[in-house]
Amino acid sequence: MTALKIVNARLGDSDHLTELYVEHGYFVPAPGPGTRHWDTLDLHGQLVIPGLIETHIHLDKACIIQRCHLQEGTLAEAIAQTREAKAAFTEDDVYRRGAQVLDKAIVQGTTHMRTHVELDPQIGMTGFNAIRRLQADYAWAISLEICVFPQEGLLNNPGTEALLCQALESGATVLGGCPYTDSDPLGQIQRLFELAARYNCDLDLHLDFDLNPEGMTIMEVARCTQLHGWGGRVTVGHVTKLSALPEASLMALARHLADVGVQVTCLPSTDLFLMGREAFHSTPRGLAPLAHLHACGVTCSLSTNNIGNPFTPYGDASLVRQANLYANVSHMGTGAQLLQCLAWVSTESARLLRLTDYGLTPGCRADFIVFDAPSPAAVIAGICAPLMGFKAGRQTFSRPAGKLLKP
Repeated sequence: MTALKIVNARLGDSDHLTELYVEHGYFVPAPGPGTRHWDTLDLHGQLVIPGLIETHIHLDKACIIQRCHLQEGTLAEAIAQTREAKAAFTEDDVYRRGAQVLDKAIVQGTTHMRTHVELDPQIGMTGFNAIRRLQADYAWAISLEICVFPQEGLLNNPGTEALLCQALESGATVLGGCPYTDSDPLGQIQRLFELAARYNCDLDLHLDFDLNPEGMTIMEVARCTQLHGWGGRVTVGHVTKLSALPEASLMALARHLADVGVQVTCLPSTDLFLMGREAFHSTPRGLAPLAHLHACGVTCSLSTNNIGNPFTPYGDASLVRQANLYANVSHMGTGAQLLQCLAWVSTESARLLRLTDYGLTPGCRADFIVFDAPSPAAVIAGICAPLMGFKAGRQTFSRPAGKLLKP
């Protein structure tokens, strides 16, 4: 049996060099008696952190911007343009574009990903089947968790619920939603909770995606979470309406979300691109206020959402970049605040996804990345790229350092 011994590794803010041991894909406290051979990795004082976690991304509709024609840059246009492009999707096309994003994400240090996959009578199971293939083919480098959801509506789109059930019986493990596209948003939320209870799966909903504080549906999500006893198993993404609330109202709502166990994901790149376009001056940022939510006990994460499509025309799948972007526009610049932004793409994301074997301690899966950085906070401040990554103790990529060619 071959195992991995990591020497001269730095953890956290300490300058102390330590050793880590990996057997059978997991960190162990010390070499086991049956270990015959150890491979040694000398990190020469480089920083080790657990692999990054993408909690919300759309692989099935990534990299289609060249097929679309942006004019308004609004959410409604993005939905319409994507619907038009989706009509021509094939399984191989979705697979190829999804693979492009996975290749980027892996070398940016992502080792676990929840991807949202659209299901409706138009696309059928085409996107889902492609993502299932990616899930198997990329398991060597990234754990792919599939969340299926009705982008085009559920109650107003006959045949969609049957497809969601088929996917949940065929490998999907999370049920998503998009109430703001349904003829009955509250009815969709209620039905999704009923289905989640039937299939015993977590929920992850696109929610309250504008800057009008009126018409919020998050209270119905909170009510259903409490009614079904689904605390800690419900995540809402975007919720940009929260950024339009007065502080007192926000804090009261945040405490309620924490009490019932509703979690929040912010998608900085997409939300900044789509929100606030109607304002000529004093443009709102339109980001869910994670620091205030976190202070009230809400589990939060930062994620990418889209890459190269009408929702977000750019991106490189770097969660470090997303964390830096959020820190920048949210005025989070101290060491402690930068560490919190890192947590929202690592340890807090693991809590949100209910991963029980995440970290660098014995018993945790040996998914980790290595940086040439003085501290974890400096990773976010400097938008550092990882030098190498490991999945279950097996190296998945390396990034040679750039060289200056001085005259």
